[in-house]
Amino acid sequence: MSDKSRQIHIDALKALASQLIVLHHLSAYGPVSDTLYQAWPNLIGWFYDEARMAVQVFLVLGGYLAAMSLAPGRQIWSRSPFRVMLNRYRRLVIPCVVALVLAVGSAAITRIWIHSDFVPSSPTLGQSISHLLLLQNLTHQDALTAGIWYVAIDFQLFMIMTLLLWLGHRSHRFLGPGHVLGPGVAQTLVLGLMMASLFFFNHHREWDSWPFYFFGSYAMGACAYWGGHSRRPATWLSLLALTGCMALLLDFRERIALALLVALLLGLLQWHQTVVPRAQRSLPNPVARLISKLGQISYGLFLVHFPVLMLGNALFVWWQQTHPVNSHISAELALALCWGVSIVLAVWFERYVEAPLVRRASSKRSLD
Repeated sequence: MSDKSRQIHIDALKALASQLIVLHHLSAYGPVSDTLYQAWPNLIGWFYDEARMAVQVFLVLGGYLAAMSLAPGRQIWSRSPFRVMLNRYRRLVIPCVVALVLAVGSAAITRIWIHSDFVPSSPTLGQSISHLLLLQNLTHQDALTAGIWYVAIDFQLFMIMTLLLWLGHRSHRFLGPGHVLGPGVAQTLVLGLMMASLFFFNHHREWDSWPFYFFGSYAMGACAYWGGHSRRPATWLSLLALTGCMALLLDFRERIALALLVALLLGLLQWHQTVVPRAQRSLPNPVARLISKLGQISYGLFLVHFPVLMLGNALFVWWQQTHPVNSHISAELALALCWGVSIVLAVWFERYVEAPLVRRASSKRSLD
């Protein structure tokens, strides 16, 4: 997505969610978090317990953006769905491999000073293969870095969405030329699996390693996009709200409530398209650029912050051993340092790892 076409509300949600995930991990792992918890139990406890739900924001945004790029009837369906999935895989896995190399190296250094469960062991062959194939959640391999499970889930959800929309589009041929049900069939397939996820899979914890557990939130994002672009957006969004409320009445889950709120917000903003440009114009240019940049680096930040976290904890332990000063102040400085370095590294990562991949993919699409 070019800078001119970036939507400020999407970038704002990405920026907020990614920062909360970083703060959740900084509050969950290592001696820095243990020390900070003693000084700030309520704040660190909130980041540990509640900030992790920001993953739901990414799930909804993932479905929203997938529907935007995979909308039924677009030229993308003149190609094989497997080619679409392969392009997505490359886009995700190449930055992921770079981040894993950073994580493995950081873990090796961290183990010199810290022996703890939060520091991954040296990778085995099985771990390496499962991470490269984005299947570690299904093969139950220990993660080599925090949050990597989400990258695998995101790709699996994208695969499911792609296949469902492709099947729905293919049904258009069997319904006859000029028939209008093709896109409707595709969306119905997605809605059916969304219902199955909300009312069954997400209702049972034993499914939480499978993408079907998360498909409800993902599909709500897709519904928000379709609803905002439909001729009857009020009907779409009302049905989405009704479905979500029924799922919550069956079993109230804060994560589903948050996903529903985010999806409805996206749908309403898309419905009233004039709201976003006005909001963007009302923001000072430096603020708008900052939000856009933080949204742009959100994937890179998600990938690189845990290696920084491990090294930051190792530095904290070394500092405490060689300079026994107030541990709370040292921990606060370590957290601030990890947070700041993670953002700087994510900017570099987006510029030199992610952006070249985007340009290459765009050039290939133009050749097609």
